[in-house]
Amino acid sequence: MTESAPERKVALVTGGSRSVGKGIACALGSDGWTVYVTGRGPVGAGGPLDHTADIVTERGGRGIAVQCDHRDDGQIHDLFTRITDEQNGRLDALVNNVWAAPKGFAGFTEPFWKRPIDDWDSLIGVGLRAHYVATVEAARMMVPRSSGMIVNISSFGTRAHLHSVLYGMSKAGLDKMAADMAVELHGTGVTTLSLWPGLVENEAMQARGLDNFQGFPLANAETPEFIGRVVVALAGDREVNGRSGSTLITAEVALEYGVVDIEGNQPDSHRAVFGGGPVFGS
Repeated sequence: MTESAPERKVALVTGGSRSVGKGIACALGSDGWTVYVTGRGPVGAGGPLDHTADIVTERGGRGIAVQCDHRDDGQIHDLFTRITDEQNGRLDALVNNVWAAPKGFAGFTEPFWKRPIDDWDSLIGVGLRAHYVATVEAARMMVPRSSGMIVNISSFGTRAHLHSVLYGMSKAGLDKMAADMAVELHGTGVTTLSLWPGLVENEAMQARGLDNFQGFPLANAETPEFIGRVVVALAGDREVNGRSGSTLITAEVALEYGVVDIEGNQPDSHRAVFGGGPVFGS
């Protein structure tokens, strides 16, 4: 009798059509995961979300694209109901990455009192609240199974002014959310973490041919997939629950686990640039 193939681990990566979400999904695919990727774009028409799912599958995982507007609690609930039904209640990892820019992304150059109040709806409504809603749904799946990892993609914007007031508020909220949820999840086997990537060289920067971004050189910037490799390493650590509630810096975690970027380079930590000192859970 031949042994059956091991059951695939299951992940949900929100905002997976491009940049960090896409890189994380692809890295999970390379590790053999079933990966649900979400976004507002259409599914089935060969768009960016479909492309991400296809790459996950090509790499040996199973990519599933799901159209979901994370501003709508009902759509988030339906998403988790679908995962529950299709995966027999299994969800090993949730990566909260979905994000929405305010109207006129260049508005980040203006002070808060010159910006429309409804910037709140994207930067807090999607950038923080939607992650809370998804985490509630994920915990309802993970706690009965006594396992699972929830990762918030946060930012050094927690520590120092970056982009805008609301941007920093949303990221600080993600770190505090992971820390306090870990207290209430203690003993359940479910892990919550917040990740601070460094400068990420995404598709938009590449298309513009930039060699630096806001004074930071792109020569040793992180690729989106580097962040994904860090997530894979954390998910594979049997002792990761001991870090629950922590805010982690991707470049520093990569050194711990021996993770390198796609060109074999080791991106730098920006901790010192943003004031040094400890983070949540240190």
